Amino acid sequence: MTTEQHSTYISLSREEWATLHSSPAFQLSELEIKTLQGTIGNLTNEEINQIYVPLIQYLSFNIQAMKQLHRVRNEFLQKDTKNLPFIIGVAGSVAVGKSTTSRILQSLLSNLPEKPKVEIVTTDGFLFSNAVLKEKGLSDKKGFPESYDLKVLIEFLTEIKSGNPRVQAPVYSHLHYDIIPNEYIDVCQPDIIIVEGINVLQTPKQVGDSIPSRFVSDFFDISIYVDAEENHILNWYLERFKVLKETAFAQPESYFHRYAALSDTEAEAVATDIWNRINKVNLENNILPTKFRADIIIEKGINHQVENIRVRKI
Repeated sequence: MTTEQHSTYISLSREEWATLHSSPAFQLSELEIKTLQGTIGNLTNEEINQIYVPLIQYLSFNIQAMKQLHRVRNEFLQKDTKNLPFIIGVAGSVAVGKSTTSRILQSLLSNLPEKPKVEIVTTDGFLFSNAVLKEKGLSDKKGFPESYDLKVLIEFLTEIKSGNPRVQAPVYSHLHYDIIPNEYIDVCQPDIIIVEGINVLQTPKQVGDSIPSRFVSDFFDISIYVDAEENHILNWYLERFKVLKETAFAQPESYFHRYAALSDTEAEAVATDIWNRINKVNLENNILPTKFRADIIIEKGINHQVENIRVRKI
């Protein structure tokens, strides 16, 4: 393996990372932790204070540096332009904990002294509808790069970084496993936007004779990749599937209601098949190769707790 001296990253163990912050400790209630954690996980106040509080401090340094650069540019160009939203990209496999990481970042960033407005936008909303995926023969490739309407996603990010005061993002329903027609969320000049999705660090693939000139990550001010060993992610995926069959899948209107009556053994077999046919292929071919495009890599261990942090050298 490459030594740190010849790596583009500084690698810090959990213990080393935990000593870096100087902020007061957070003490969240059990309800607050449960809300941030989501379906599965092992989130604790210790994890928040040892991992996420230093991460927030590091992100805050970057946000303040961007504001300083904006001020200097305005002075040089003799213009009076507004600060644009600071965009954080969060990438990683299905079931690795991207959504949990994004919710924690949103909660802690919102509590910075200046109380910034922080919003999360997931790329699920930019998937093609199930009808379009079926028409394109992509029903079994949902989540693969070609299943997203990248043109609409790029247009959304362009509007954000152009200073448009009100930009709309399409809405995805996990219950119905599809885009909700004619429903949008308004993104109205947040200070910080967290763009979360498995595809956000992927580079465009050639379409016909051309390759798109802009990447989703071109619009990020900083990017994070949530990482773990594949066997850990598979176990989390299976655990989540079994929890969902008792909860969300049990709702009659759920797209996956057919799985609600499965035994745990049957559910594990179905989920393993889905993983091997779809999520494993997408992870190995499309997601994992983008890891080293991230500015920060969060490496999790078997119990969902972070064991190591890599920060790109500057």
